[in-house]
Amino acid sequence: MKQITSLTLTLLLVFASCNTSRITSTWKPKDLQPRKFSKILVLGLVQEKDRVLREQMEHHLLSSLQPYGYNVVCACEEYDPKTFEGLTEKEALAKLADSGIDAVLTVVLLDKTKERYYIPGRIVYSPYARYRDHFWNYYITMYDRIYSPGYYASETKYFWESNLYAMQTKELLYSVQTHSFNPSSTESLAREYGQLIVKNIMKNNILQPQASAPRGF
Repeated sequence: MKQITSLTLTLLLVFASCNTSRITSTWKPKDLQPRKFSKILVLGLVQEKDRVLREQMEHHLLSSLQPYGYNVVCACEEYDPKTFEGLTEKEALAKLADSGIDAVLTVVLLDKTKERYYIPGRIVYSPYARYRDHFWNYYITMYDRIYSPGYYASETKYFWESNLYAMQTKELLYSVQTHSFNPSSTESLAREYGQLIVKNIMKNNILQPQASAPRGF
């Protein structure tokens, strides 16, 4: 009889969560040639209650782009949260131009869900015929299944979208949607997201590297 205890199941979940983010879809214009920019702004759009997460996401996108030789700045450091509130498009673009910014990489939290579920104390996988015909095997198997204490756990899912815009031409150069599942912390989520998105940007030849690709990319 093969048994999987709650401890084993927990360990399996831990190992499975090593990579918590995955890309679900990407888009770029047809025949797009790799672009170069002088200064890229990373701009997060996240609710105020998740302000720390927004800062982490911006910083890790920045730190993942910089090794490619780009001058990158974070909106959380460059601007007040309400800097662009009430501005017209012309006024907002003028403010960005005054700062030398010619491209914007957004990171938007489209949705965040949290679910609670029950994990049985012991899950038994065995062909039914192996224990059904013998009273004691049947009794022990079903006793463990019914009386082993379980526990409640929760999982958090994040749905993200990032877009890269060229300010001078107002073009959308790249769009990517991702799903992040149960990260161990917001810091690890931001680090993994930054590496994942920037690696995909370079793989799709959206930006032209201005320095040698960093190790591991």
